[in-house]
Amino acid sequence: MKNIDKISLENAFRLFESGDINKIEVGSTKGLQMIHKYLFQDLYPFSGNIRTQNIAKGGFRFANSLYLTEALAKIEQMPENSFEEIIAKYIEMNIAHPFMEGNGRSMRIWLDMILKKRLSKVVNWQLVDKIRYMQAMERSPINDLELKTLLQAHLTSDINNREIIFKGIEQSYYYEGYRAE
Repeated sequence: MKNIDKISLENAFRLFESGDINKIEVGSTKGLQMIHKYLFQDLYPFSGNIRTQNIAKGGFRFANSLYLTEALAKIEQMPENSFEEIIAKYIEMNIAHPFMEGNGRSMRIWLDMILKKRLSKVVNWQLVDKIRYMQAMERSPINDLELKTLLQAHLTSDINNREIIFKGIEQSYYYEGYRAE
């Protein structure tokens, strides 16, 4: 698993370094699939593909694969005009969990792209505590206030700062249990 994480992290850095991030469709399922494909190409045979099996994590069942296409179409139509609307869309995409693996890492980049385009902000992920974030994400389907408060406190308008972007990507991988050496 560590090798997959290391290569995927390098792919994430390259996504930004190459400028390919600017070719990604913002806020759409297709854009999220493009991010996932970029991060996990040659690592998972399903990279970029919407899952066809049911999955669960920690006792939580994500969207049923039979209804996933319809759910993703509805999520895609959700508005992105305010911070609150963007976070609501992010939470719904997390509930959908469209991929077999790599959802969190892909979705945090996807979220930042929406925030950047709509609000000229990104989350400074290196300031977001792992445990508080994971707990807020777990509770977000029932109550999103904790997640909104946590992320809003760490928004920055320094959207093109390479260090914020790259340290944020490293933090995103840390949330999933990987530490870059």
